[in-house]
Amino acid sequence: MIKILQAYTLEIDDVDVAVNEILDQLKGQSVLKNSVGLVACFSDFLDSGVVSALAGKLSFPLAGATTLAASTGGISGDTILTLTVLTSDDVEFVTGMTGAISGEDEGPLREAWEKTGGKRQDKAVLMIGFGPLLLNVSGDFFVESWSSITGNIPVFGALAVDHNQDYHEARAIYGGEGFRDRFIFVLCYGKLEPKFFLGGISQEKVFREKGVVTSSRGNQLRGVNGISVGDYLSSLGLTRDETGNIVGINSFPFILDYNDGAQPVIRVMFAITPDGSAVCGGKIPEGATLMVGNVNAEEVIRTSTAALLKALESGRGKSLLIFSCVGRYFSLGFKASMEMEKVGELLKGTPFAFSYSGTELCPVYDKDGKLTNRSHNDTIVICVL
Repeated sequence: MIKILQAYTLEIDDVDVAVNEILDQLKGQSVLKNSVGLVACFSDFLDSGVVSALAGKLSFPLAGATTLAASTGGISGDTILTLTVLTSDDVEFVTGMTGAISGEDEGPLREAWEKTGGKRQDKAVLMIGFGPLLLNVSGDFFVESWSSITGNIPVFGALAVDHNQDYHEARAIYGGEGFRDRFIFVLCYGKLEPKFFLGGISQEKVFREKGVVTSSRGNQLRGVNGISVGDYLSSLGLTRDETGNIVGINSFPFILDYNDGAQPVIRVMFAITPDGSAVCGGKIPEGATLMVGNVNAEEVIRTSTAALLKALESGRGKSLLIFSCVGRYFSLGFKASMEMEKVGELLKGTPFAFSYSGTELCPVYDKDGKLTNRSHNDTIVICVL
């Protein structure tokens, strides 16, 4: 069993004040035999030295990522640092970090695995991962590579983001340092049966017409039903502006079914190229079935609520780790804190950690309950510990 201890600070500039606030909140909360700290923070906490100083004061390792906003114990905000301590007598935590990642090469991941989980005879029951947000490396690469390397250990986690439009300060965190090009992970061994839940787009917000991917390359969707993506979207009634571009493309993600029996995933569209192809937030395999959905503030709250209620029903009295896509955050408009407030309201009295991510890493179930590691866009993902 895993117990969660929680602390936070809003103090960025005064390192001593920030660290003492965290340590004071942890006083009186018993740490068990094995512990690891998961941190989510505004990127300035790394630059000011708070994260480094905090890591030096803790008796357990620290892993995590920068974020746009986070919530813990009913406290939420953007310029915040949250610390979630996982502590247990019967679950062991092993942390690791890859070398620099410059492309979709498994080498750095495999090397890190051989130094950690690869040395053990027993198998981890969960990997909690924090990855870099790189233009040339997809979330699919991480989950597919880790599945192959580890023998399909469930991978739950997030890719880092920050408050900048181009996310240039987004970093994964290990110890007291932030890294723009490394994947950080926590392997969990022992008596743990994690359960996974996700919320994306409800059926009421999905166009009824289904399409089949007839041409694609990596994260570029080039053809649906034998026509260009732009023409396919126009056939659904989406409008074009005076330059021919689809209006509000980011609000119309794809719901993608791999047709392998597992739950569908969501892929956002970043842009339509001049040739009518869509640049998406993950791989789009040919032969997959897709539908187009619509995301707005009401839909974010509706789907988050449904996913959280299912998670609570399955594991009352347990702790929850939650990541939600920055796309959902932006869909909330002027009420950007609304999803965090809803999470705090529904989980009152339940230990949880919530933060926003660039891509969500979470296994999905097939009809027989078998897990497949997948990356997601525009999704809230939940791990019940």
